Amino acid sequence: MGPFIVPFVKVWQLFFIVGTIFGGVNAQVNGWFNAHATFYGADQSPFSLGGACGYDNTLHAGFGANTAALSGALFRDGEACGACYQLRCDYRADPKWCLRRASVTITATNFCPSNNNGGWCNPPHHHFDMSLPAFLRIARHGDEGIVPVLYRRVPCKRRGGVRFTLKGQSSFNMVMITNVGGSGNVKAAWIRGSRTRTWLPMNRNWGANWQSSIDLRNQRLSFKLTLVDGKTLEFLNVVPSTWKFGQTFASTRQFF
Repeated sequence: MGPFIVPFVKVWQLFFIVGTIFGGVNAQVNGWFNAHATFYGADQSPFSLGGACGYDNTLHAGFGANTAALSGALFRDGEACGACYQLRCDYRADPKWCLRRASVTITATNFCPSNNNGGWCNPPHHHFDMSLPAFLRIARHGDEGIVPVLYRRVPCKRRGGVRFTLKGQSSFNMVMITNVGGSGNVKAAWIRGSRTRTWLPMNRNWGANWQSSIDLRNQRLSFKLTLVDGKTLEFLNVVPSTWKFGQTFASTRQFF
């Protein structure tokens, strides 16, 4: 038997494939994975479904209306926030409700919690609870409201640069990071004020919100981000010294 050769894949794709296989979902030959999808928020604005990732408005965050809440097996305590997935309804499995040859790319913006009744979002299920506009891109609005889907991770394509929304008060800084391209989800973040010499690590507070505990008021702010795929970018002096809590600042740099 010859040597085992691993084909070239991106780091984040390799981690995702390994995690998915051991999570109990079988990969398809063409790289797609099995899951199911439902929809939520039919009576809500699709832009208000930021939920467990902390996005105040998914349009403001750069994600639009094509979003979804992920089951715990995919959400991973918020690490998936901002990640992009391409979904298509499995027409062979359910030709009644699935649209043939249709697909949609969604951004993970919320968490679909488990329940005590063996729900679709319970471990180890891989499940997408989609906004209604996204769901209708791949399936009909039927009585059952659940369809089999195939999905895969894809790069996020964003317009403009990464955005930073400043929250918190006094020496408690919380920053919501949005409109992130590339793999889409932030693995680590640092902040630096114009009067500090080193990068200060930030901790994930929840979802897309990162925090630090140092007073950086009246300083220009810079950020450094590392994504799940290992790519790192610095955003120097993206926030002026006159910043106020509640403001959002868009950088000119983006992950690809």
